[in-house]
Amino acid sequence: MNVIEIKNLKKNYKTIEALKGVSFEIYEGEIFGLLGVNGAGKTTLIKILSGLTKKTSGEAYVMGHSLEEMDIIKDIIDISPQETAIAQNLTVEENLDFFQRLYGVMDKEYLDEIIHKFSLNEVLKRKGKTLSGGWQRRLSIAIGLISKPKILFLDEPTLGLDVIARRELWNIISSLKGKMTIILTSHYLEEIEALCDRVAILSKGELLSIGTVDEIKESVHEDSFEEAFIKIVGGIE
Repeated sequence: MNVIEIKNLKKNYKTIEALKGVSFEIYEGEIFGLLGVNGAGKTTLIKILSGLTKKTSGEAYVMGHSLEEMDIIKDIIDISPQETAIAQNLTVEENLDFFQRLYGVMDKEYLDEIIHKFSLNEVLKRKGKTLSGGWQRRLSIAIGLISKPKILFLDEPTLGLDVIARRELWNIISSLKGKMTIILTSHYLEEIEALCDRVAILSKGELLSIGTVDEIKESVHEDSFEEAFIKIVGGIE
């Protein structure tokens, strides 16, 4: 079942074409990767699908609802943006309580599950501003789950994290597979390869390739995903 359908979607910022007629589908329950170098259009696409910016033209449907029905779509989705979305002067526990009340989801059993999944018990009493980057990203993604979304957008979830923190977050994201549809943007090839069921490669606002990692490698006759990516985006000869 398709949960997201994108049809000839375009976005212009004055003279800049951020998206140039992108079309593809995302399936229910998969972890779907948006891969590309900076300026590829990944974040712009997520912003359009989540109502943070308006499309220039084209169509997109989220669980059958057009972008003009964003009030309905916002009850289906949640997003963990590149910028860590936590209140720095509140403790971890206070952050979780605040967002529970904001979303109107007062479910202690579910919240306890989230705390356990993200191992937040050991930092519950610490203020956001005292947490390491890895813990802040964990808390930000945990907050994204509070509303019980059917679709979760993760925009560069491990950007700037060290190797250990990144791997721990990979394990958490993998554990969510099948429980919701996850759209993950990244420019880390190994992250996409480790986590995603299918991948869309974007460059300068255009969709260049889509499929599983193996399908993408086979399409350009490369054994390495890195070499396949470079060949597709027209990088180093």
